[in-house]
Amino acid sequence: MAYMVLIHVANEDPILADVEELPSPTDQAVLCTNIRRRDGKDIPYADAQAVSFMIPWHRINFIEIMGGEEEGEIVGFVREKQR
Repeated sequence: MAYMVLIHVANEDPILADVEELPSPTDQAVLCTNIRRRDGKDIPYADAQAVSFMIPWHRINFIEIMGGEEEGEIVGFVREKQR
């Protein structure tokens, strides 16, 4: 199952990417595909013919895991009226 993630790289705009599996704490880098800006535009410093990208952990501030359409709706706390 592929995950869509938003990678916050140090001193750069966030990168929207796809990863096959979530990185573990022992990984040295994050392997991702289909990198793009948050608005879907190409990243100027990435070659157009490149397929996969490895971003080293020391350049990453944090990673957001984006929800997908296949996931169900998340329901927060529901307070029912007491009678």
